[in-house]
Amino acid sequence: MTRSIIVSVNAGVATLTLSQPEIRNAFSDVVIAEITAAFAEVGQREDVRAVVLAAEGPAFCAGANLNWMRAMADYTREENLADAGKLAAMLHTIATCPHPTIARVQGDVYAGGMGLVAACDMAVAVDTAYFCLSEVKIGLIPATIAPYVLRAMGTRAGQRYFLTGERFDAAEALRIGFVHQAVASDDLDSAVDGLLKHLLSAGPAAVRACKRLVDDVAGRDINAELVARTVESIADIRASAEGKEGVQAFLNKRKPNWLG
Repeated sequence: MTRSIIVSVNAGVATLTLSQPEIRNAFSDVVIAEITAAFAEVGQREDVRAVVLAAEGPAFCAGANLNWMRAMADYTREENLADAGKLAAMLHTIATCPHPTIARVQGDVYAGGMGLVAACDMAVAVDTAYFCLSEVKIGLIPATIAPYVLRAMGTRAGQRYFLTGERFDAAEALRIGFVHQAVASDDLDSAVDGLLKHLLSAGPAAVRACKRLVDDVAGRDINAELVARTVESIADIRASAEGKEGVQAFLNKRKPNWLG
């Protein structure tokens, strides 16, 4: 059976590649299950330090597979709840992957594919890519992907692009913060490699803790409880073996042990 996603691991980097270019890497329930399983598996691997989500062909992800949409057209509400829950679980698995994640966007991104990009920690896109939250055009809403997309592009941009369903280019995606870089096609891999270089040079436990820190702090009220949590976080990492090693390496002007 042909798999929709190819997983490879090299030098601490897991690359998960959507591999159905003939259907523009569109979703189905099978694809969703495979992506969920792949992220869950690499998330637990100790030899992995970072994850790249990539795709083959002219499109990164075109949203829902047409055959899957035809099947869903006759779903009951209960069946729709179960189906949407699987998509939500996939996005949550990506967003909560312990390792930092990078979306390598080599082509257009539509509808549910926007959720894939937004669920990753970082996104780099070719400057020829187009983006679209097209759900309203067929009488639907981008509900399941909304928490991740709004976190990435912000409420104000969401108010426009959720409601209009209009297509926007990579320059606009960069302007609103949906992607971190928009580069020429020939520069895509070097841009991703640049991010990976930074991630792999940092303390592995510190990177994972920083990812949790962003989730813990972003959008929260600055109150006594939050302040206490941040105090505990820095105390814990300072007292850890990696924290002690990193500080000693800095003070002694040597490389920390995670750099060999």
